[in-house]
Amino acid sequence: MPSFSLKINGKNMTVNTDADTPLLWVLRDELNMVGTKYGCGIGQCGACTVHVDGSATRSCLVQVSAADGMEITTIEGLSEDGSHPLQEAWKEVDVPQCGYCQSGQIMTAASFLKENPNPSQSEIRQAMNGNICRCASYNRIEKAVAIAAQKSN
Repeated sequence: MPSFSLKINGKNMTVNTDADTPLLWVLRDELNMVGTKYGCGIGQCGACTVHVDGSATRSCLVQVSAADGMEITTIEGLSEDGSHPLQEAWKEVDVPQCGYCQSGQIMTAASFLKENPNPSQSEIRQAMNGNICRCASYNRIEKAVAIAAQKSN
């Protein structure tokens, strides 16, 4: 079985798995990083979003062979103690209902705010479009992203 070197949350890791195994399953099944969720398996819902070399990426669509040597950040690596401005804003606004999509929502928002630290409401809505929340917490998600942007500036 081939071996792949990944840098996940700042730590170098090696996994032995088939080259076409989705990164999502490597994270969850091989490395027990279960904060990244399986939603649809076709990149449409956003629940599996992680950062690959700093960009929000649907991990269900990335084969581990394509991620070899790249820097990957999962929700577990966003902050060790949950103090990232987005995580704080999520709590302040009480965003989650079921919580299933939240790691993907936060990872998408973190990548977006890195590129656009002072977004308008319409820019936030556009950036978060495509991350599905089955509980329809979209207004609270947008509010939390705006609060995180304000606190980060």
